[in-house]
Amino acid sequence: MIDSALFEPALQHELATHGYARLAGSETCAALGIEPADWAGFAASWHDLGPDLYMADGGRYRRRRHATFRWEEGDFTRQPHQPHYQSRDYNALNGDVQRWFDPVEQATIDHATMQAILHFCAQQFPLGGPTHVEMHQFRIEAKPGAVGRPTPEGLHRDGVDWVFVMLVERRNVREGITRIGAPDGTPMGEFMLADAGDAMLIDDHRILHGVTEIHAVDPAAPAWRDALVVTFVAADQSG
Repeated sequence: MIDSALFEPALQHELATHGYARLAGSETCAALGIEPADWAGFAASWHDLGPDLYMADGGRYRRRRHATFRWEEGDFTRQPHQPHYQSRDYNALNGDVQRWFDPVEQATIDHATMQAILHFCAQQFPLGGPTHVEMHQFRIEAKPGAVGRPTPEGLHRDGVDWVFVMLVERRNVREGITRIGAPDGTPMGEFMLADAGDAMLIDDHRILHGVTEIHAVDPAAPAWRDALVVTFVAADQSG
């Protein structure tokens, strides 16, 4: 059960004042009532993501699944599977292309952890009327002789209203530093989402965000960075 009273005023104050807010993994899990066994089952779904075949840089370092929802009056309704689209105004690398990714498994969406995350976001973000919601499971891999790029488009906006980003796992990787900036690109700081459940909430109109390359600590062993991204935009603006 979500105990948003643990942090809601401070979190919303940070979001309103600075345009973003951060949560440590321990805070996220405690607030959402996530038990270790529940988290393990949820995180395991990242082991079954299909390749992202749309990377204009030719890279094959990203795996993902995608789902869309309509939020209205407190309820999330899954929508028929559809492509993910961003204009080049927001994604100079992969924009202006309808990108079809494997759908998120229904069991992942129905998982208590995912449901808690969705409703937590709806509580924290000032959603008004009907809202278009997109969920992305990402795995960025660092392979021998090749780095992984969580955000190859660089410091960017997603072209939505609100963004929730949560680290699921870092395995055998170094770097992968989150950087934020003002709309004109002026740097505003950097930090690392290092532990499972570390998260940030972003006002996409006020904050640019990006993540630096990841490198394998042991090149002979599998290396990856798993993350969950959920975006929210007023339904009449979702295109």
